[in-house]
Amino acid sequence: MSFFDEGDEPRRPRPRRPSGGTVSADPQTVRVRQGVALGVGLLVLILLVVGINSCRSSAKKRSLRDYNRDVASLVQESDDQVSKPFFEQLAGAGGGDNSINLETQVNQLRVVAEDLVKRARNLDVPDEMRAAQSNLLLVLELRRDALTKIAAKLPTAQAQSGADQAVTQLTGQMTAFLASDVIYSQRVIPYIRRALDGNEITGQTIPTSQFLPSVTWLDETQVASRLGTALRGGGRRTGGAAAPGSHGHGISTVSVGGVDLSTDGANRVPAGANLTFTVKFQNQGENDEQGVPVKVSIEGSGRPVTAQAVVPTTSAGSEASVDVPLKQAPPIGAPVTINVAVDPVPGEKVTDNNKQSYPVLFTRGQ
Repeated sequence: MSFFDEGDEPRRPRPRRPSGGTVSADPQTVRVRQGVALGVGLLVLILLVVGINSCRSSAKKRSLRDYNRDVASLVQESDDQVSKPFFEQLAGAGGGDNSINLETQVNQLRVVAEDLVKRARNLDVPDEMRAAQSNLLLVLELRRDALTKIAAKLPTAQAQSGADQAVTQLTGQMTAFLASDVIYSQRVIPYIRRALDGNEITGQTIPTSQFLPSVTWLDETQVASRLGTALRGGGRRTGGAAAPGSHGHGISTVSVGGVDLSTDGANRVPAGANLTFTVKFQNQGENDEQGVPVKVSIEGSGRPVTAQAVVPTTSAGSEASVDVPLKQAPPIGAPVTINVAVDPVPGEKVTDNNKQSYPVLFTRGQ
């Protein structure tokens, strides 16, 4: 036994180091690290939720703005491309042979109105705009349906017989236009405004719409006058016997193209564009008269050219004047006769002075 073997103490085992050279953290450190990770994850989740909600809010507001813009486009087209030309054509419809042409024009506008209804049905409608959408469709459908019915009644309303009932029915459809305006202003606009305000959307202009330009179109006499139609019933419309006292008219003067026509000699008239006859006549009776037709015809060269206008009211003992526009060019260079007539009214006994004939030669205008 060597010296070093003597008194040897037992050997202590060396502690093992974790593989990889790392030292395990104590439990408290682990908990801290876990808390930090959880906090970061929660923050990321919150940011993600906020981001998603922000995107959804932006998309929602954008869809509401887009709907308001689409409605503006539809009602503007309804006003500008349907209402405006429709009432312009109706206002100039009086007289002549244009009833078929007018019916065709109104039917073309009906097609435009139908297209607006179809486009409205295909809109991308946000939930908040559902109420506005249902009322918008009602507005556009009322306008389309009224145009359809008016187009069907126009030929009869401008005919010699059956015009009274047709004018009454046609005028009744004007109330549908008024109803569409009321529904739009009292339903569509408020519902759109409510949706925009509820989502804190500012800076938006809500479109307005007015299809019926004037309440005068709700009066049968006015509608008949615009169409060049004389109402034969009541007040010249209420029917029954003529009022006591004398009735009747007499032609005073007729002019066209700046020329006062004479019955005694040839009249040379420049045949410019849009010729209009101005007929002045006297109410020679003791009663006011209503719905008085004034007719002009050019005869003697080819097919007669005719035109007509209606004077809504003439006053007893007073002069009346009406412009009768010619809807087509007169014959040029050929002698013709212009016949002007004021239709007899109920109770009129003397009608010789209701008509005048004028020899005319139309020349090429400057």
